[in-house]
Amino acid sequence: MIDIKKVRENIDAYKQICKNKNKNVDVDLFLKLDDQRREFQKKIDDMKFQQKELGVKKDFDGAKNLKSEIQKLELEYDKIVEEFNKLMLIMPNTSLHTWVPIGKDEAENVVVKNFGSVPSFDFEPLDHMTLMKKYDMVDIERWVKLAWARSYFLKWDWMLLEQAVLQYSLKKLVAKWFIPMNVPNIVNPECLIGTGYFPWWEEDAYRLERDNQWLIWTSEIPVTAYHMNEVLSEDELPKKYCWYSACYRREAGTYGKDTAGLYRVHQFMKVEQVVILPEDVALSDQFHDHILGNSMEILDDLKIPYRVLQLCSWDLAIGKYNSHDLECWMPSRNAYGETHSVTSFLDFQSRRLNLRYRDKLWNIKYCYTMNNTAVATPRILISIIENNQQKDWTIRIPDVLVHYMNKEYIGK
Repeated sequence: MIDIKKVRENIDAYKQICKNKNKNVDVDLFLKLDDQRREFQKKIDDMKFQQKELGVKKDFDGAKNLKSEIQKLELEYDKIVEEFNKLMLIMPNTSLHTWVPIGKDEAENVVVKNFGSVPSFDFEPLDHMTLMKKYDMVDIERWVKLAWARSYFLKWDWMLLEQAVLQYSLKKLVAKWFIPMNVPNIVNPECLIGTGYFPWWEEDAYRLERDNQWLIWTSEIPVTAYHMNEVLSEDELPKKYCWYSACYRREAGTYGKDTAGLYRVHQFMKVEQVVILPEDVALSDQFHDHILGNSMEILDDLKIPYRVLQLCSWDLAIGKYNSHDLECWMPSRNAYGETHSVTSFLDFQSRRLNLRYRDKLWNIKYCYTMNNTAVATPRILISIIENNQQKDWTIRIPDVLVHYMNKEYIGK
């Protein structure tokens, strides 16, 4: 949960953060409920102490009457705590990085830099679906028969290309001393609450109602929650994890948007990075650049044109302290499309997850967390095959993936 002390130290500054993030939360009510919660807790504790003293004095009638009053107070206290906890879950991060521009919509995200040259074709390029169907690499019709829209079968070289880019990215991160993991795709709601996806994004997640469990929205969720309710040692930090897994999204709020092709789908694969740090803002900035750089290296290796965006305040979810997107060039869209997102949270997630560490002076503190997409499919595959298509409609495979594919071209 957020640090209430930080809010009280500068209430106006926190209200401005909420406004800049376009989060309509009642900060005054939140603080009022916190005051009432503390006041009732003190009353109940004092009365329980008095009840204990009456018991020692053998004044059982007095103790009994006091017990009845305590029970009434506890009912009121429970109502206050319930309302307070609901508000606590929707309160934004208490900090916002100085790099973050203040904006009112995603159009005010700032392009930091462009990398690579957008290809200029001397022929009419095809979109990824046309190319894939030409080489029997996708089957949407049969999958729609099984699972409705925004789903797909990957076949032949597309499936092999997906595995190649996932394996290449994972291997690159392991070489940088990230610990590889295989993670569960089904988690308890506490993991989604802890990482800040609930209660905001429940409509976009798949629920397994019988067991009250959920399919993961992103593979960041189980790994960030891996050390939930633990106290680590500062000597263990930073911890760097990587893995790949399937991710599931209902795309509930995107009806009629990006319906053609495989840009927006219900199930996709992702290699992710998570870093758990001690409480150090400068170190957080350093590792933010580090994991962003890892993803940029992968795109450089794949020779895909891309750009880096600094997200503005409006485009930051409640828990985000700082965030950048990477967008790859996609000829069929005649535009860049989002493929990666790197986010620093400071202690926002760790407070919700009760993820702490003991520093060298034996003080207990909350960890800092961050994550970044190393690569996600099928979006990265869209960019690979559309940018690498040839005049004879073959598709050149990026040099770093040839070893995995045992071929240089799809279609030859």
